[in-house]
Amino acid sequence: MLIPFLIPFIIAIFLAINMGGSGTAPAFSAAYGANIIRKALIPGMFGIMVFIGAIVGGKETAKTVGKGLLDPALMDYIIVSIILLSVAISLLIANLFGIPQSTSQATVMSVIAPAVYFHSLNTNKLFFEILPTWFIMPIISFVLAFLIGKYIYKPIRKRGYTISKKVNESYVLKGLIVLMSLYVAFSIGTNNVANAVGPLATMASNELNIADKHFVHLMILATLIVAPSFGIGSSFFGHKVVKNTGKEIVLFGRIEAVIIAFLSASLLLTASLIKGVPTSLVQINVGAIIGIGVAKLGFKNIFRKTEVNRFFVMWIFAPLIAFFISLVLTYFADEINLINV
Repeated sequence: MLIPFLIPFIIAIFLAINMGGSGTAPAFSAAYGANIIRKALIPGMFGIMVFIGAIVGGKETAKTVGKGLLDPALMDYIIVSIILLSVAISLLIANLFGIPQSTSQATVMSVIAPAVYFHSLNTNKLFFEILPTWFIMPIISFVLAFLIGKYIYKPIRKRGYTISKKVNESYVLKGLIVLMSLYVAFSIGTNNVANAVGPLATMASNELNIADKHFVHLMILATLIVAPSFGIGSSFFGHKVVKNTGKEIVLFGRIEAVIIAFLSASLLLTASLIKGVPTSLVQINVGAIIGIGVAKLGFKNIFRKTEVNRFFVMWIFAPLIAFFISLVLTYFADEINLINV
């Protein structure tokens, strides 16, 4: 019994490593793009803040992923292993291309696959809470960043404040940018860690016959195992995705870096704490980046950039890959009687 029980945890560590690689970009691309943080410092800072965020504010999102879409009774070690492995493979593909991908969307699609297969999908949660959030949040991020960029940032820029060496080299501004990056990493902890922790905690509750009132304790234990692996993933994959997002979409100014990081973190934290909705920080972040870029360069110029087009393509395919893998593995596991329903 012990070995099958441990398999999902091993897969979750592998998944967390991939999530760490993907999540590093929205956390630190703005600061890295503004030449504030050296890449060697990013993994440690990222890992610590993700862990704190998961412990402090990850409860609701973990419940959504672990119990909100699929009948919790179906969350045995086989189903959880399939879900986590499917997400990990899809994210690995995105990381190898150096494109930050939505862990939350890949996870939700992986959970949906067995839910559809066993006719136990919570459609209300999916269609009235999760999907609207996925579409609305990046749009809000883009619009806010565009408006701030056009009506606040550009007038300030015309007066020369943004190019002032005194302003840009001030320790206050540099410290604020670093603080915003840490804030983003904290928000990732409140949302993305739950993608692995939620299914693990539900599985442990089922397999060990632990009452629901102790679900939070199981979540904390799972977080202690999963969260540190985010820092490891940041070390392996972080530089490439940070470089793509921070350097190759649009050249940031330091004030812009603060705007991008603050908008991204605040919107994700809102989704985590209010509804516990697993949502895409990378899309919220890139929405803000593009919003600032459009305000500076115009629609045509920013959307001609190759990286933007590659992001959109991968955002469509990676969650679909996760769904397809999860569905196929669920089918075969059921065919050979590995799943007890």
